[in-house]
Amino acid sequence: MLRHSISRNDIVGNFYDFINFEKKKMKKKNINISLYVLIPVIYTGISVITMIISYQFLYYYELPQRLSTSRIFFYLVCATGLIVFLVSYIIMRTIFQPLLQFISKTQKMPIFSHTPMENEESTDELTKIAKVFKDITSILSNVEAKELFPNIIGTSALMRNIFMQIIKVAPTESTVLITGESGTGKELIASSICEHSLRSDKPFIKINCVAIPEGLLESELFGHEKGSFTGAVGLKKGKFEIADGGTIFLDEIGDMPLATQAKLLRVLQERQFERVGGTKTIAVNVRFIAATNKDLPQLIKDKLFREDLFFRLNVFSILLPPLRERQEDISILANHFLEHSPKPAKLSTSALQILIGYSWPGNIRELKNVLEQASILSENGIIEDHHLPDFIWKKSMLISGGNNGDNIPLDSRLNLLEKELIIGALRTSAGVQVKAASLLGINQRSLWHRIKKHTIDVNAVKKLQ
Repeated sequence: MLRHSISRNDIVGNFYDFINFEKKKMKKKNINISLYVLIPVIYTGISVITMIISYQFLYYYELPQRLSTSRIFFYLVCATGLIVFLVSYIIMRTIFQPLLQFISKTQKMPIFSHTPMENEESTDELTKIAKVFKDITSILSNVEAKELFPNIIGTSALMRNIFMQIIKVAPTESTVLITGESGTGKELIASSICEHSLRSDKPFIKINCVAIPEGLLESELFGHEKGSFTGAVGLKKGKFEIADGGTIFLDEIGDMPLATQAKLLRVLQERQFERVGGTKTIAVNVRFIAATNKDLPQLIKDKLFREDLFFRLNVFSILLPPLRERQEDISILANHFLEHSPKPAKLSTSALQILIGYSWPGNIRELKNVLEQASILSENGIIEDHHLPDFIWKKSMLISGGNNGDNIPLDSRLNLLEKELIIGALRTSAGVQVKAASLLGINQRSLWHRIKKHTIDVNAVKKLQ
């Protein structure tokens, strides 16, 4: 985790100030002109002005009457060319040369993984500059993500999009519905929304709708009066009442009974309710965040979930991607879990590739459990293929080879071997592709094509160091 001398609150505050500043700027009408249009227009304008000034100079000294038209045209062209050359020289010295030096130094830094582009020799400078700035933007967004969301592990584009959604919705009062498969980290996202909200210093109450028996759920949510039912020996405040002024997180909302859904709808609409067995109306000021791994539209069709409640909850929706769609995060998640495992260990290259090739139906929760088990079975602190559960490496081999785990075609085995050799060379060279190509005895362009063929994430390999 990155450490800075400034606090997270300062960063969040500055971020919000920046957003407000940008909103004010958007109210102004700005006209954006592409450099591809602006630069030719500037040079054309300079040329025209130079020709006019030069002609006025010649006319002042009555040269047009003494010189031929061709000679005058020659002088005008020379004067224009000289001015354009001087302007170009000044622009190159003051703008483009420092920029190109910056690009050159940046590309040599270890933090950047230089991946050659197609026809790199013919690639124009603007394309190269754009690529470097894209890399810089990606790195800065990763730094921002680690600083603002230290409890969420992920640097993929999908997760950065989730972070941006959190930043946008957190300071509002909107109800948020988080959907995604089981084990994707919906509770972490809910906690992050609360931490970055204006209610961060107020209560954050969590309740799992599926973990509480149906007969007790209403009592947990709304509270109950003394003697309202058998066992109600005293007055009890509900979660809504406790969360007053803060945020309440309703996990597994798709499993809430229909009768309770109707009462929840009233709280969402009117922000008031009565305790079980009570008649006094209690008003609350709470923000709602709900989460589910169920398909709510399908539940509505099956008459198991209220449509009006769905519309009340689905004000701002966040869909968490499954782990199989963010494979580039598997390596950093694995490293994080193994560092905090009861028996710390590291992954071998082949074991990592097996993890990346697995579909992870249980998502991050399943990955954590698998790694904890593998670390216990590992020897000398290194997790090899045989330390992983059989169902994982067999399914991974099936996906990679297109056959069953015991009968993989020769071409598929050779592809797997080539992929492992490339990853091993990249690990040895700390991700420097020139060195990796030298270790493998091939040229850099050939290595790049093989990396592309096997969809190897060079950044993920570098993080294994």
